[in-house]
Amino acid sequence: MKTIILAGGQGSRISEETYKKPKPMVTIGNKPIIWHIMKIYSYYGFKEFIICLGYKGKVIEEYFLKKPHDWSVKLVHTGKHTLTGGRLKRIKKYVRNEKSFFMTYGDGLANINLKRLLDFHMKHKKLATMTVVNPPSRFGSVKMNKGKIINFQEKPVESPSINGGFFVLSPKTLDCIEGDETSWEKNTLKKVVKRNQLMGFTHKGFFQPMDTLRDKNLLENMWKKDKPPWKVWK
Repeated sequence: MKTIILAGGQGSRISEETYKKPKPMVTIGNKPIIWHIMKIYSYYGFKEFIICLGYKGKVIEEYFLKKPHDWSVKLVHTGKHTLTGGRLKRIKKYVRNEKSFFMTYGDGLANINLKRLLDFHMKHKKLATMTVVNPPSRFGSVKMNKGKIINFQEKPVESPSINGGFFVLSPKTLDCIEGDETSWEKNTLKKVVKRNQLMGFTHKGFFQPMDTLRDKNLLENMWKKDKPPWKVWK
């Protein structure tokens, strides 16, 4: 079963790291975050990857040409400015004969059980499954009554449910994408919802995107400890 990784965005919110390399090549413990993502998939036996390249894609190309690995990796240039939906549209020919395939972003880590995710997808028989997460809030919360603080919580346990990536998709889902200027999140998923074809797989375990330098440092500190939460492999 193939896994598509979107790795073409510029990562402007972490520009301290991405002015020389694409976001999926930002390192956690001296390994690019895309390596960590691929290790999660390969732990569950999914070792066939298609990586959608864009911004500074040659850096990713050079990495996989030089570093030994036991994965099947196909690198596809999907345009420097192509939006997320458009990138998926461009690799449609590589998955058209698949019953289903995985898709995720090149900047998010989780200790998700991918076999349970796939089983969930196969049972409901809809076109698409999206992993839904409740990430920890970045900020504390204050509850007030007439100017008096009656409750203060430094770090609320959860924020509202969000798209956590880690999709399972039928190739038919890609028929909802119009072209390069199509956003997977803002356009395509809304179409799939309207057709009653999107299901949510709830993941209550660890999830952390790497959107900012703060996130990068947080993941780096976790890696330096004995058991980073996303490290499901031995």
